[in-house]
Amino acid sequence: MSTINRRTLVTTGASLLATGASVILWRGAEAAMQGATPRPSATEATMESHRMSEDMQRCIQLCQDCHARCIQLINHCLTLEGRHADPVHIRLVMDCAQLCTVTADFMARASAFHGRTCSLCAELCRRCAGNCEQIAGEDQLMKQCADLCRRCAESCDRMALHGAA
Repeated sequence: MSTINRRTLVTTGASLLATGASVILWRGAEAAMQGATPRPSATEATMESHRMSEDMQRCIQLCQDCHARCIQLINHCLTLEGRHADPVHIRLVMDCAQLCTVTADFMARASAFHGRTCSLCAELCRRCAGNCEQIAGEDQLMKQCADLCRRCAESCDRMALHGAA
């Protein structure tokens, strides 16, 4: 494909996209001025029909909560020092926190890959929970993190099955 043809194709595609966005915005503004509720476009109707299940919403929340708890735990473990601050443990907790965020994002945008990220997230959350329990001793924050990681893993396992369907 020549440079001119590619340039024309890209320009035409961008123009069509901008036109579509303008039409959607115009319809909403026109309806607002008339006091009416705008009719949903075909894209909006498809998005409406793909509402998130309660299980998925719960899983997203658990992933977000697990992320926050893991981030909190990293600072706590570094403060405790010793086995709590072991680089292998800290990396595992960091990996768990980051993958929880990625997994929540994949589910929130209904990615076709959310089943795979949920499966990996479940595995990582179980490992993090086991590691935290192993070194927790009487530390309540580590026990709470392990419990939350296990609940997140169970929820992600369910979503992984749903995503594979």
